[in-house]
Formats: sequence, C-alpha cells, structure tokens
Amino acid sequence: MSTFKLNWGARAAILYGGFVILMVSLVTASMKQDFQLVSKDYYEQEVKYQEVLDAGKNQSALSAPVSIAANSEMVTVKLPAEFNEEQIEGKVTFYAAANAAWDKSFSFPPGEGTLLIPRSQLHQTTYTVKVTWQGAGKTYYQENTLSLFQK
Repeated sequence: MSTFKLNWGARAAILYGGFVILMVSLVTASMKQDFQLVSKDYYEQEVKYQEVLDAGKNQSALSAPVSIAANSEMVTVKLPAEFNEEQIEGKVTFYAAANAAWDKSFSFPPGEGTLLIPRSQLHQTTYTVKVTWQGAGKTYYQENTLSLFQK
C-alpha cells in the first residue's frame, strides 16, 4: 500500500495554478458581458439637463398632467386640455431599462394632443415614458412609469 504525498512546493504550485485558472476564467466572463448605456450621447444630455428641469416646471404649472393609459390593444398618451386647440409639436419616448433594443420613440400627429400606440409595437416590460412637447411658446416635459405586463 503506497500513499501519494506532495511536498509543500508542489502544493503551492497547484494552489497558484488554480488561482491563475480562476482569474483567467473571470476575466474572460467579464469581457463577454454586455453593458448597455442609457443613451449614446449621455454627456450632451447631461449638459442640457437644466432645459429638462425648466420644461418639468412648465408642465407642473398646467391644469392637469399628461394622461398615459394602456389597455389590451392600445397605449394612449393625451396632453392636458389646454393644448386641444393649439398647434403642438411633441415626442413620446418609451425607455426600457431591461433592453436598449426595446426603446421606442413616437411623435404626436401634427396639431393633435392625443397619440395612440398599438401594444404590438411595445414589449411586455416596464417602461419609463418621457413626454416632451412644445406649445404656447414653451417646452414641457413629463416622465412616468408604465408597466405593460399581461394581467
């Protein structure tokens, strides 16, 4: 009966080799990780953030907030009543934090304060809905959260 014995140098070499293999596998796994930025031009957006704050203050002075509602077929985005008779220009951005490929952007039809979006164009996830529009010589901004999971 023979027993296999390792001296301390061989044990240290095995321990060091295991550590190197672990580090190489961790570096390889981290290089395969996909990091999605919120936006490609985040620095330019940060510089212009004061404009977003001012637009948010303009929106809070209105009689009512933007209405965002979802049913099984459509998502409806409706501007406050004071913009019904006015020529407005605006955009609605659906930001999905889970996957940048799911982000969508829609424009309001010219002169209309209501936007209808088919649910088939959006994924079942939670969106941050960013509504920006110009009317009455001012810019307005509102941000809401919308969950589009099946109930």
